[in-house]
Amino acid sequence: MGKSTFLGGIHPYEGKKLTMDKPTTVLLPKGDLVFPMSQHIGAPAKPIVAVGDHVLVGQKIGEAGGFISSNIISSVSGSVKAIEKRLVVSGKLEESIVIENDHEYKTVEGYGTKRDYTKMSKDEIRGAVKEAGIVGLGGAGFPTNVKLAPKDENAIDFVVVNGAECEPYLTSDYRMMMEEPEKIVGGLKIMLRLFDHAKGIIAIEDNKPEAIEKFKQLTSSEERIEVQALKTKYPQGGERQLVYVTTGRKLNSKKLPADVGCVVDNVATVAAIYMAVARSTPLTNRIVTISGDAVTNPQNFNVPIGTDFGEIVEAAGGFKAQPEKIVFGGPMMGMAMYTYHIPVTKTTSSLVSFLQDEAAVEESPCIRCGRCIEHCPLQLAPVQLAKAAAHNDEEGFVSMDGLECCGCGCCSYVCPAKIGLTQKIMQTRNQILANRKKAK
Repeated sequence: MGKSTFLGGIHPYEGKKLTMDKPTTVLLPKGDLVFPMSQHIGAPAKPIVAVGDHVLVGQKIGEAGGFISSNIISSVSGSVKAIEKRLVVSGKLEESIVIENDHEYKTVEGYGTKRDYTKMSKDEIRGAVKEAGIVGLGGAGFPTNVKLAPKDENAIDFVVVNGAECEPYLTSDYRMMMEEPEKIVGGLKIMLRLFDHAKGIIAIEDNKPEAIEKFKQLTSSEERIEVQALKTKYPQGGERQLVYVTTGRKLNSKKLPADVGCVVDNVATVAAIYMAVARSTPLTNRIVTISGDAVTNPQNFNVPIGTDFGEIVEAAGGFKAQPEKIVFGGPMMGMAMYTYHIPVTKTTSSLVSFLQDEAAVEESPCIRCGRCIEHCPLQLAPVQLAKAAAHNDEEGFVSMDGLECCGCGCCSYVCPAKIGLTQKIMQTRNQILANRKKAK
């Protein structure tokens, strides 16, 4: 069935010891909360509240704006202060609902009510996931209810739970696996009720032996669930690599996991499914990692979505000194920003800050060493793709499978000439895809 590993990949400094053994801290914000209407792939949600309205925890404040979209749920009680554009992690200004926190955290009726999911129909389960506003919490943000409703549910052979967490410094998934594994197993069991012929696989990198053992014990009597220990290597948690390693099936940019009989979700997403279906609790909180050598006390925090990252940094003791670089998401695929005063969204898993920006180095000419090719997990030729990108050679770029690039950053990481290969390739890839979409 599965493969032991994939070709290529790298072993960057992990940095996980800074936070992995510290219990998650629950943090309640002091200031206003900001809820961007675009926290997912697809159409932005549409605000369904007005300035001056009083809202409750668990109340829908933004309604999905189309089939590929997601509801936005309030994580606090309070008054709608404004509906205006606010800065998000992409660097863009997005329409957002600003709620003045009343610090009472009053909930909507029925919030947290236990339900027997074994008596719920498949449509009821999918409906509960949709209403809860759940999306891929690993960073992709694809609406989960859509992923759980493939064209042919009988063609799904595997439901893969992604517990690899291969990005350096990030440990929010690990802390969830250690502290709330029952929710993850419960969420997987709910997902398996939707796919009668599927097997569940919980995939965890082997640098997390305690988590692997914990899940093996929890699932020892579950005939349809298997725990797989994966080789620790970046980007083991990438969707294509994960599907190949766990099932032996191959994906490319033109295919979704469902096209090869798989459904893949991050551990936090699977836990959110459990909470929505079995506990009537929509997606209002998430765990975020605050780490890096610039942080006084690196740790993980369970925070309401909409919380200003500035408050979380303050709770971590602030910065030792002004960081040279602040990255949202992991250092390999994350987004560098000039400010940390942006809201936590469904897809922001971390803030990593560094006293020195090691990536701020001058490029030198390619020495044709071939390391970028050797370490590319998709067996592309990054230096040739970057050259085509520099010459605006879209035809050559496409002919060399440039659209297959997943932006993992392996090529830039290993390049001795410090060429920004990933950035050049992804800029061209995204531009080509945008032009094609516009043409349609």
